[in-house]
Amino acid sequence: MIQAVDLHLSYCGVSILEGVSFTLQKGEKCALIGRNGSGKSTLFKLLLGSEKADKGVVSLPKGYRIGHLQQHIHFTKSTLLEETCLGLKEEEKDATYKAEKMLLGLGFSQDQYELAPESFSGGYQLRIQLAKVLLSDPDCLLLDEPTNYLDILSVRFLSKFLKQWPGEMILISHDLEFLDETTTHMMSIHRKKAQKIKGKSSDLFSLIAQEEELYEKTRMNLEKKKAHLEAFVERFGAKASKATQAQSKQKALDKIPSLEKLKNIYNLEFSFKEEPFMGKKMLQANTVSFSYDKVRQIVRDFSLAVEKRDRIAIIGKNGYGKSTLLKLLAQESSPDQGSVDVSAAVRLGYFGQTNIDKLDRTLTIEEEVSRANPKLNFTEVRGICGLMMFGGDLAKKQISVLSGGEKSRVLLGKIIAKPCNLLFLDEPTHHLDIESIEALIDAIEEFDGSCVVVTHSEWMLKRIPFTKLIVCHKDKQEIFDGSYEEFLEKLGWQEEKDVKKEEKKSFERPKNSSVKSQIKKCEDKIVLLEERIDLNNNRLAEMSPLQSKEIKEILAAIEKDQDDLNECYNLLSDLYQKI
Repeated sequence: MIQAVDLHLSYCGVSILEGVSFTLQKGEKCALIGRNGSGKSTLFKLLLGSEKADKGVVSLPKGYRIGHLQQHIHFTKSTLLEETCLGLKEEEKDATYKAEKMLLGLGFSQDQYELAPESFSGGYQLRIQLAKVLLSDPDCLLLDEPTNYLDILSVRFLSKFLKQWPGEMILISHDLEFLDETTTHMMSIHRKKAQKIKGKSSDLFSLIAQEEELYEKTRMNLEKKKAHLEAFVERFGAKASKATQAQSKQKALDKIPSLEKLKNIYNLEFSFKEEPFMGKKMLQANTVSFSYDKVRQIVRDFSLAVEKRDRIAIIGKNGYGKSTLLKLLAQESSPDQGSVDVSAAVRLGYFGQTNIDKLDRTLTIEEEVSRANPKLNFTEVRGICGLMMFGGDLAKKQISVLSGGEKSRVLLGKIIAKPCNLLFLDEPTHHLDIESIEALIDAIEEFDGSCVVVTHSEWMLKRIPFTKLIVCHKDKQEIFDGSYEEFLEKLGWQEEKDVKKEEKKSFERPKNSSVKSQIKKCEDKIVLLEERIDLNNNRLAEMSPLQSKEIKEILAAIEKDQDDLNECYNLLSDLYQKI
């Protein structure tokens, strides 16, 4: 259990948190929602004790362990598997199968187990750290944007893992689908204060909207009442016959509280400027192939037709060529073989992951937006800056001082400054907060042109009615005609099926391993499964019949664990016969 009481914190005289109080009860899994810069990560630092509040306290039970990702990565073991096993508790040091299963789920393969952890890219090194945190089985998990460096398959694995997580958790993410799937409670940091409820994100947003509406109605009613009393006192205060009444009115006036008008919170709200396209086919890719090293082809014999009003998503694991394929289609890169033919009437808008680095650090926001379309006058440029939440003097900020999220909004501003009819968007939600992602999704849905999007966000994939998917595998790209939900229903992810096969292989020790070692591993797994089944049965006993969705999830988890348990007992029986 975690308890925060009346937390206040400010930086350089700017207030960040004011009177934040909440309690995280046993077994609660809480999403932490708030705009970029609202203080979510700051609150984590206060809970971890790495920062001290100006006022207020954080209380934890004695011996309470919090698991979180360390800021600095430091590896001490020579192989990936050995390093990951450091996350296991002391009494589970021999349970390497748990580490193997975690690594498989987070996107590693068995043939990588003996590689040095330092040999992996920065994103995969963070996955190693995440694996160690999840394996350490703390009392509470504090996870700050854990999906930022995961691909869609790893996010799906993490979502399933966290749904079954028995301890407490506070989770920061800008992916509403992920938050709603994995948490039992929602907490927002809004106007520097915290509010926590049981339910989904829609429940929290609805409550905030209702409270703000009620506050404003109350404020206006009080202002009217004050104005009426002030007018009476001013008119009759000097008259002897009305003096007593005037004094009474003044006393009533003095008791009326003054409510400040709520400051306007800027919302990203925009639409893409559309360039008319009178034809049908906008782009045709013909048997395109591409490789960086002339050895392993990233894109192989790929063909695609993009037509007017198409909504196309490019999905797949990291490293399987999603961004590369988008660059080829956008003619940012040239194929080794094949061709990409684009209609002369196409006007392209391109948002790339690396384009943030191409912004001129010496320019201001308004200068960058103006450079995208020199035909715009000053008023039009300022209008676009305002739509991107850079109203007034904010438009004069230099690019060099902007955060990643602010730079992403500048890039979107540059795209809407110039009319287009074909959008190419590479992970456009990466630096945006929830409200901004909502606005982007709405703008894509309303856009009359075509759109090709690279994303690992299942929220985005399920919200936008995609007409086709490009599914990237290790050595090929396949086109699926239909929505993402139809893809899950009809085909599903082949990689998830492969992981289940690898899990089964990793559980079966190599032939040269001793039978006793296999028995020990099997017995350890039986203990773990039985403990988890007991824990979930206890949770069921405490739940209300109204929590039907949660009950179904727990029953499904129990059924899976029971199947695994039966398999373990059968294997153990076979092993004992070999002794």
